[in-house]
Amino acid sequence: MLRQARRRAGLTQEQLGLEADLRRTYVSLLELGQQQPSLTTILKLATALQCQPGELVDLVASEMEKVADEN
Repeated sequence: MLRQARRRAGLTQEQLGLEADLRRTYVSLLELGQQQPSLTTILKLATALQCQPGELVDLVASEMEKVADEN
């Protein structure tokens, strides 16, 4: 989900990381659902992706549901 938003914005993981002041490896972990972002991180990502934070919260909730279903 985050990957789709990043790609729609035409950004690489590296570019998103630079725009949001995050490490590329952390962006990758977020995209894989292996890390859960803080509110601050969501706000940084939303600014970098030029979208509303609520859209990213919905993405995070979706990822959390998918991980829970796998367990």
